[in-house]
Amino acid sequence: MKIVEVCAFYAPQGGGIRTYIQRKLVAGPAAGHEVVVIVPGAEDKVEEIAPGSRLVTLASPPFPLDRRYRYFDDEPALHAALDAERPDVVEVSSQWRSCAMVADWPGDARRVLVMHSDPLSAYLYRWFGPIAGPEAIDAYFDLYWRYLRRLSRRFDAIVSASPRLSARLRAGGVEKVETVPMGVDPGIFSPRLRDEALRRELLARCSLGPDGLLLLAAGRLAPEKRWPMVVDAVAAAGYRQPVGLVLVGGGRHRARITRVVAGNPHAHLLAPVSDRAAMARLMASADALVHGCEAETFCIVAAEARASGLPLIVPDAGGAADQYRPGIDQIYAAAKPAALVEAILRWAETGRDRSAAEAALPVRTMDEHFVDLFRLYGQLGDAARQAA
Repeated sequence: MKIVEVCAFYAPQGGGIRTYIQRKLVAGPAAGHEVVVIVPGAEDKVEEIAPGSRLVTLASPPFPLDRRYRYFDDEPALHAALDAERPDVVEVSSQWRSCAMVADWPGDARRVLVMHSDPLSAYLYRWFGPIAGPEAIDAYFDLYWRYLRRLSRRFDAIVSASPRLSARLRAGGVEKVETVPMGVDPGIFSPRLRDEALRRELLARCSLGPDGLLLLAAGRLAPEKRWPMVVDAVAAAGYRQPVGLVLVGGGRHRARITRVVAGNPHAHLLAPVSDRAAMARLMASADALVHGCEAETFCIVAAEARASGLPLIVPDAGGAADQYRPGIDQIYAAAKPAALVEAILRWAETGRDRSAAEAALPVRTMDEHFVDLFRLYGQLGDAARQAA
């Protein structure tokens, strides 16, 4: 089977999508499939990642709101690239313009839309949540739901990585929704990588001694991640418990987050860590992971933390909530600062004992995700042949 993904969210600088793509380009050929990923970039280029997999870059303009990214603006060029590849399955990972381009392509391949983002939770629910509930917001912005329903009729499957997102899509009338949970890179994250010297160093950067408790947060420095809320909650909890926070990430809001962190002596901001082994050691050396975003479609950082033996402190909405384990993790009302403070304090009462979290291993891997994803694509092809 030949699979071509049209990925508008790819950026060479890194991030969760890049990690996912790089793994797919290895996992596909290992499973006997040819995988080609088409991304926007500075110039036309073809890069062979492994025998049977290629990364194809189409020259595209920079995305105005984030210059690290580019966007597809030439539909004939994208259609020509798909014509040249002649795929069995075309996967598109954005529900915006590139999605319409793939839907309009006249080829006969199976088409799949993967919901790597949840714009309603990331933007509309966050913006209007203080004055209206999700049902009211959905009703007011039904234009978006009508758009998704029309899209679902033009694709053979809509893939979601989160059971909660899948349920919301089905409730909104979106057809052909399939849940295929993601996973972590195999063989990278492990509790055995815990480094007490590194932990002491990180606590010292948070102006705390080795008896302090170390929270880790990681992700893009973007508004939907709610990092100011997380930093302020750790500061509030710090009046009752010796809790420090190390935040790892980069993005267009770095200057703002730097100012927020500067006001808390028990918080420290680190630059993005592109070395996966270094990130795994850093994660294993913390005491727990705290997350503020209720708009995750899967929350890969929470899965990586679980694989590292960490308890989680997560909101009760979005993909992060799907990672919650009763009796091990703490969950709090999303977007409620006081609830997050209480969750941190509840965790701090038993935060020195990670044995339950470590006993909950193993965690689903990315390779298991691709086995299920490729099986779904094969079933779509079988159904098409039977229909013909």
